Amino acid sequence: MQNRGFSRSLKIRSDALQRVLAFGSLVIMIIFFSFASENFLTIPNINGILLAATVNGVLALGATFVIITGGIDLSVGTMMTVSAVATGIIITNWELPIWLGIIVGIVTGTSGGAFNGVLIARLKIPPFIATLGTLYIAKGLALVASGLKPIYFNDTPRFNEIAMGTIVPVLEIPNIVLIFFFVAYLAHLLLTKTTFGRYTFALGSNEEAARLSGVNVNMWKIWVYVFAGATAGLAGVLISARLNSAQPSLGMGYELEAIAAVVIGGTSLRGGEGKIIGTVIGALVISTLTNGLRVLSVPQEWQTVVTGAIVILAVYLDIVRRRREAVASARQTTGDK
Repeated sequence: MQNRGFSRSLKIRSDALQRVLAFGSLVIMIIFFSFASENFLTIPNINGILLAATVNGVLALGATFVIITGGIDLSVGTMMTVSAVATGIIITNWELPIWLGIIVGIVTGTSGGAFNGVLIARLKIPPFIATLGTLYIAKGLALVASGLKPIYFNDTPRFNEIAMGTIVPVLEIPNIVLIFFFVAYLAHLLLTKTTFGRYTFALGSNEEAARLSGVNVNMWKIWVYVFAGATAGLAGVLISARLNSAQPSLGMGYELEAIAAVVIGGTSLRGGEGKIIGTVIGALVISTLTNGLRVLSVPQEWQTVVTGAIVILAVYLDIVRRRREAVASARQTTGDK
């Protein structure tokens, strides 16, 4: 019992350290870019950083739950796209109310998440393969449904205000930023205060033990992917409102940035660990880095290289952290004997 408590305490400290490192890197980047460019710490640029983090951040919230279970979802980017297109068809093509378009967009993403969950939990298709297939299905559906053309919301300016309007005019913070932080708070409560959150961690820590304990593993795994799909649907609504259009060719690559935000925030790819606050920090790290490099006129291709290097470093730090936990636990076990 004492050894189990020691291992858990070590795991908690190590997990917290990962988030502290992510937050520390965010602070260092802010300080560096502030000295490198006088335009960095301005209200418009700060709002630009927050704005860039929103859509990727919302996608990353759902991806956090999936990765905590030890799974992966490569379809969230194109699921976001098809959800945006569905929203555009309802509001623009069919001229139905905005609220109905928002509901249809979120339901579209949620349905895609349920489809992934069934493939993975019921048909036992590996998450990488299942969601890769869904990625292409969603991409094709978005192109077919839109007729290969963007859908514009020019006749419904109130839809754009959902994202780009502001209820905090003093700081000029776009509504989409407030929506992101509100959804992040709800995701935090869901992960830490509900049975759904507890079972999410249980699936990632030891799925077989969870099954033997009476947990309906298949059902809860499906719900995890349903939640990821719902966040992708919401992201589709938000990005279409932000751009004032539904772009059927948009979406590829967003899933990788979402996964990067989750990993940078300290969620382990092996499952069983993760915090929503870490994911939020990870999304801010990526948007701050991208914005800072852009302010310094670094070519976009090199921005991608730097982001990739940071993801590799984050994964390596997670591997090192796991090894240290294993070594410390082994030493404690030997000492107890």
